[in-house]
Amino acid sequence: MPHTLDVRCPLCGELAFFEFAEIVRIREKKDILFFQENDQFDYLLCKDSCGHSWHAAVYYAGLHGRTVDTIRELPEGYDRLDWAHSKFLYRGSGLDSGSITCPSCCLHRRYELQWPHNAYFQIEFKRDLLWAFNLETAIELRDYIMSSNRDRSDYKWRSFLMKIPKKFLLQGARDTVSKRLKKIITQYQNGSNSSVVARANKDVGQLHSKRLSSSVVPHFKR
Repeated sequence: MPHTLDVRCPLCGELAFFEFAEIVRIREKKDILFFQENDQFDYLLCKDSCGHSWHAAVYYAGLHGRTVDTIRELPEGYDRLDWAHSKFLYRGSGLDSGSITCPSCCLHRRYELQWPHNAYFQIEFKRDLLWAFNLETAIELRDYIMSSNRDRSDYKWRSFLMKIPKKFLLQGARDTVSKRLKKIITQYQNGSNSSVVARANKDVGQLHSKRLSSSVVPHFKR
């Protein structure tokens, strides 16, 4: 999944934003106390698939201005960039923990993601759920379903599009599914939080420009 998601606020049901936390292994036992006592981190005792325990420090960038620049002095051997999101489209951590921010009701706290239940962009078709991560993926999903040749090479989120269940791509489903996606996209773009929507529309505009200017899209690893 991407590092950030468009979700529905669990309190008011309006558009909200979820950002995954980043987890870093604590390398030395002597450092455990630092992260346990530091108010910028959550300490976590983890277990690997073999049952071995290891210690971790979890950082919620969404609670600290969506940046790692606010991380203060660290023990020797650590860098604030250790907790930065990767440069890839998809995150590597398996944690479902993160932060949620709702511009409508001002909810701003840690949150355990429940996906796809929390997804803002979700529609139902013949009792099955189709969802997208955010506005950008929702628009690509709509465009892909409406297309006739199903060529994914020009899409930024092509690995996401590869996993769409076939029932949503059938000719008999195309019109209904694309209309429902268009409706929720329009609702998003006409939302009350104009600054947030403007930022999202800017990102989508950049995406469309790239797709028009070049047929070669960088490959991003999951």
